Amino acid sequence: MFDRSRERVAAAKRYMPGGVSSHFRYGVSPTPLVFERADGVYLHDIDGNRLIDYYLALGPMILGHTPADVIAAAKAQLDRGVLYGGQSELEFAAAKLVCEMVPCAERVRFCASGTEADQLALRLSRAVTGRDVIVKFEGHYHGWMDSVLWSAAPTGNAMGPESEPTPVAGSAGQDAWAGRNIEVLSWNRPQQVIDRLARGDVAAVIMEAAMCNSGAIMPQPGYLEVVREACTTNGTILIFDEVITGFRVGPGGAQKRLGVTPDLAVFAKAIANGFAVAAVAGRADIMDQLAGGNIIHGGTYNAQAVNMAATVATLKRLITPGVYDLMEERGGRLMQGLAKAFADAGVTATVTGFPQVFHVCFGLSEAPVNYRDMLRVDRPGYVRLTTLLLKHGVRALERGAWFLSTEHDEAIVDTTIAAMRAALAEWVKVR
Repeated sequence: MFDRSRERVAAAKRYMPGGVSSHFRYGVSPTPLVFERADGVYLHDIDGNRLIDYYLALGPMILGHTPADVIAAAKAQLDRGVLYGGQSELEFAAAKLVCEMVPCAERVRFCASGTEADQLALRLSRAVTGRDVIVKFEGHYHGWMDSVLWSAAPTGNAMGPESEPTPVAGSAGQDAWAGRNIEVLSWNRPQQVIDRLARGDVAAVIMEAAMCNSGAIMPQPGYLEVVREACTTNGTILIFDEVITGFRVGPGGAQKRLGVTPDLAVFAKAIANGFAVAAVAGRADIMDQLAGGNIIHGGTYNAQAVNMAATVATLKRLITPGVYDLMEERGGRLMQGLAKAFADAGVTATVTGFPQVFHVCFGLSEAPVNYRDMLRVDRPGYVRLTTLLLKHGVRALERGAWFLSTEHDEAIVDTTIAAMRAALAEWVKVR
């Protein structure tokens, strides 16, 4: 069913390590897939398979793969120039939209990837506070740079006790010195944050407002409020990494939906529906420090005009009344349908998160509270299930995340639930 993809990836290894261009595309089951086109909710691979897509490129394609308005805006800008090495009216329009939509956004600075934007937020925090220590949390991912790729997906043996987690490097070859000022806590444990910040030396606390990289774990009631208060009391900058949740779970991101406003927030993915755009947004007194000349932030491709055209078109669509209501309804029905399919098949699993991005925790009977709960997930069993799902025309991430777009309509939801039931029937026979 995927023989040509397997052959092409194998052949590409002669020119590309592993035949892929990202660590997160390698080693997937049954093989990394090679696509020739996409439309709406569908991916078409070189073997002739048409797959309903819940990867959505790991989140960006919130309007589906071929939104006519976004594509038209990008095409129109191509005729006017690609890269100016200066500003454009599109850049100003995009910034205005972000500031109007996001609670913390008094100013915004654009860049090209979430990894870069996270680095800028951390640099800003250190410069403004005059402190060096950054607190992050187990299971939260803030890009692949040496300075912050710590305890993003640690194994149980290396993590240390939950009361005092040990920072674990995420990659071979990672510069240990670059992480000397990173400290790691267990998420959803408010007292840990209170106690650590009380020492008065933490520049920033960075977190996903909801753990959508790992389990779509929601904050416990009152947790974000406690962290917000502790940061304010101790002069620490609160950063929400909304690379996944921003413009996906609502027009104002997770911060508006959950009712807690950070000092800075990082966006990417859904902000431009597949175009390479990221942003840092936040308080004017912090962001305006970038205008002083002492804090360096560069980037040849920052606010590239074609990308800004796509950003404006995407955000204008997302503020259209009813867009999120439809995703909420359809995503909620999909979550319920999948949960019932698991229960009817006698398979233990929880379905947690937002209707626009949720997670199947295979093997868990209760929703996880933090990353350590995710260590009990049956990852091999779920990989077998998603491999079977491919045979039934549905592509879902092996790590458990499901992304929804505006184009996943009622019929697609019904088809997906039926496919899951068929895949589960096969899975149960061979487990």
